Amino acid sequence: MTERYSRQQLFQPVGNKGQQQIRSKHVLVVGAGALGSASAEALVRAGIGKLTLVDRDYVEWSNLQRQQLYTEQDAQNKLPKAVAAKNRLRQINTEVKIEALVMDAQPANLESIVQTADVIIDATDNFDIRFILNDLSHKYEVPWIYGSCVGSYGATYTVIPNVTPCLHCILKKVPVGGATCETAGIISPAVQIVAAYQITEALKILVEDVEALRHTFLTFDVWNNQHAEFKTGKMKSDKCSSCGSFQTHPYLAYENQLKTEVLCGRETVQIRPSQRHLYNFDELEKRLKKQGKVDRNPYLLSCQLPEQRFVIFQDGRVFIHGTNDIQFARSLYYRLLG
Repeated sequence: MTERYSRQQLFQPVGNKGQQQIRSKHVLVVGAGALGSASAEALVRAGIGKLTLVDRDYVEWSNLQRQQLYTEQDAQNKLPKAVAAKNRLRQINTEVKIEALVMDAQPANLESIVQTADVIIDATDNFDIRFILNDLSHKYEVPWIYGSCVGSYGATYTVIPNVTPCLHCILKKVPVGGATCETAGIISPAVQIVAAYQITEALKILVEDVEALRHTFLTFDVWNNQHAEFKTGKMKSDKCSSCGSFQTHPYLAYENQLKTEVLCGRETVQIRPSQRHLYNFDELEKRLKKQGKVDRNPYLLSCQLPEQRFVIFQDGRVFIHGTNDIQFARSLYYRLLG
C-alpha cells in the first residue's frame, strides 16, 4: 500500500485492487467551472490514471467565489479555465496524466475522447451540451454522470448505457429557460454536494462496484433543508432515439448543434465558425487596437470596445460580452473580423 492513497485503500470497497483500477482508468470532465473544478481535483487526488478536461471559457473574477482551482492571478491573466486547472492539478499530483483542451464541447471535438474514456462527468452549464453527452454516451457505451446546481439547489443522476433510462428518456427534450447562476446566484456548498455525489458514483464505476450505484434522480436544496429522490426505472423508453432499440443519436446531428448562442445566464454571445479558423494574433492585435484596448495571452485576445468586450480564442471562437442580441453580435463579428 502506498502512503499517498493509503486511507482510500483502507476503505474496503476500494482496497488495493480498486486503487489499481482507478490508476488504470481515464475520466473525461466536460466543463471546468464550479463542478468541473471540484470533480477534477477530487479525481486527481484519488489517483486517476488520466484526466481529460474540456472547457471553452476563461477565468473571470466572478468565478473565484466557487471555482476552487483558480486564483486572482488566473483572473487577471484571463487564462483559459482548462489551462489554469491543469497548472494547479499538476501541483497536486504529478502522477496523473492531465490533458487540458480549450475548445467547445461539440461532437466533432469529443467523439475520439469519449471512445477512450471510462466515465464522463458532466460539469457543463447548459442542456444542449448535456444532450450531446447523452448521445455520445450511448453511441460508445460510456457511463456519464449528470450534475447541475444553481442557488442552493442541486441535482445529479447516473446514466449507464443499456441499463438505466437516459436523460432524453427523462426530460424528452432540451429544456428552455430556467434559473441560472447569473440570475439566481449560487453558493459553493451546493456545488460541493453535487460534486461529491458525482465523484462517488464515478469511483463506484471505476472500481467496478456496479451494485452500489444509485438508480435514482436526486435533488436537494441545502439552504431550505430539502432532499428528494425519484426512481427512474419505468421511464426508460424503447422508442427513445438516444438509447432505445433504434438509436439515431439525434443530438449529434450537425443541424442540432448551436453555432451562435447566448451563453447560459450571461450577457454574452458565442460565435463558433463552421470551420476551425486559426487567427494570427499579431495581425489581429494591430487591427483591433484601432477599435479599443487590446490584451492577449497565448490562448486568447481581448479587445475592449466602448460597450462590448470582444474575445477571440485560438480555435476561432469569439465571445462578445455585453449583449445577448445574436443579430447584433453577428453584425459586430463581421464588422471586426469579416
